[in-house]
Amino acid sequence: MRNRSGGGMGFVVVSGGTNGMGRAFAVGRAERGDRVLVLGRNRERGEALAGGSVAFLPVDLSSVAETRQVVAHILTEHHVVDALTLFANAVAPRRVVTDEGLEQTFALYCLSRHLLSFGLRPALDRAAAPVIVNVAGVGVTRGGVRWADPQLTSGYSAVTAQLQAGRANDLLGVGFAAQSGSRARYVLYHPGFTRSGDRGPLPLLVRGLLAAASVAARPVADSVAPIHRFLDTPPAEPLTAVDRHKRLPLDLPTLDPQNAARLMQLTEKLLD
Repeated sequence: MRNRSGGGMGFVVVSGGTNGMGRAFAVGRAERGDRVLVLGRNRERGEALAGGSVAFLPVDLSSVAETRQVVAHILTEHHVVDALTLFANAVAPRRVVTDEGLEQTFALYCLSRHLLSFGLRPALDRAAAPVIVNVAGVGVTRGGVRWADPQLTSGYSAVTAQLQAGRANDLLGVGFAAQSGSRARYVLYHPGFTRSGDRGPLPLLVRGLLAAASVAARPVADSVAPIHRFLDTPPAEPLTAVDRHKRLPLDLPTLDPQNAARLMQLTEKLLD
């Protein structure tokens, strides 16, 4: 990928890159010779990661205002963005409302990815072969967007919030490919259950169950490897969906274009 901008190193933005898969991916791109900008809230982890070809920009991606500021900063400082990779997510056992009045999981896991994808389009379109990789749960059929109550004011659970945001990310990829007019190739990627992430906020029982299940989980390196390939050899199609190593058809109900257009309208309303 380092030669896609006309020689020299590529420039990669990694949201949620201070921990887990995002961190491993950021380190891997730097080792391949790319310049990497890591976005994340944990200043201690970010500053420990920064150095050499890795830079860190502290940001709370659940904040619409902060995410917009970061987009403006990147566009000012970087003429070209070769790749955008979206990892940022956090499990909230209880419903949390941000200072902007948004349910936190949806704001972080979905709205920030919308803002970064569409906001960085000018810099992405200047790259030789731009690509966006949205690391979520494409291929999963459980859950859906609660159109009448996307803020989950009733019936909240961590699982419900995660599934809703996951299905919204599926539709975000469809909507971006259909409506953005961008040259960037959009990849929806489900890595499968991976030994990754901070389980600290989870209830003790849930942490114990995940620890037991992690025996069969994929190593981080295995889950990250396909993402490197997406960047090194971007797909030819505007939208690609991959569940672990399986390429998915784009006519899945979870990738419905009408629902994608509906999500775009809902997102614009929430961001207004």
